[in-house]
Amino acid sequence: QVQLVESGGGLVQAGGSLRLSCAASGRTFSSYTMGWFRQAPGKEREFVAAISRNPSSTVYADSVKGRVTISRDNAKNTVYLQLNSLKPEDTAVYYCAAQSSSLYYTNKDKYDYWGQGTQVTVSS
Repeated sequence: QVQLVESGGGLVQAGGSLRLSCAASGRTFSSYTMGWFRQAPGKEREFVAAISRNPSSTVYADSVKGRVTISRDNAKNTVYLQLNSLKPEDTAVYYCAAQSSSLYYTNKDKYDYWGQGTQVTVSS
């Protein structure tokens, strides 16, 4: 069992930045691939970014590539999502997720554990 708790969401103007955090407990953090997904009202949950267990590699959705950075600090059992140059269309609930395999970074169905989500709202 893995518990994931997101934080760092909030209200920001277009062009601004936020740093989301996801704290993990219950398992050896370094053994998991970690992902970030988001879900806007009326839309399906979509992939944002993922980072593999060490040695780490990263992958990003085309919609956020160049504006988003995912990172992890295994000593703190925490994964981060740095959001820059935010747009109103980035408004969503952002979810942290974990999986024991690194084979399916972008597939939400392959993730085993999910956090409760944190709201990101970007105003125009």
